[in-house]
Amino acid sequence: MLYDEIDDPGETTPEELRAQYVDELAETVASVGIDEVAAETELDRETVTSLADGDSPEITLEDAAAVLATDDDAPSKDAILLEVRDHLLMGMTTGVLDVDTLASDIDSDLGPKAIQQKIEGRAPMTLEEYALVHHYIAERNDR
Repeated sequence: MLYDEIDDPGETTPEELRAQYVDELAETVASVGIDEVAAETELDRETVTSLADGDSPEITLEDAAAVLATDDDAPSKDAILLEVRDHLLMGMTTGVLDVDTLASDIDSDLGPKAIQQKIEGRAPMTLEEYALVHHYIAERNDR
């Protein structure tokens, strides 16, 4: 889900998309166990418990990938992150979209340089920022 196509971007919002990501993380924590996820990631037990409860703590895309990677059937954290970044970059290519346009059109204070660094993985991206960018690219490509 984290790196899957958005089925109908016109029918969802970035906030709903982020909630879907959190639901996926909560399912993983429920399946793997709070203690195991906390031990295998750099997240503290309180944050993992919050995810398990369906809350929406402020975490990075890297943290989300680490949680998903705790599932034995999931790819590694690095593989998930590479897939996510590749998906974003391919979406930008398909939509003939540059970081300047992204920065001016999404509801965020992020500038083009910051967006580029986050997409490339040179700066941390929050799950909220990822939902904004992912949704915008999908919506742009759906037009």
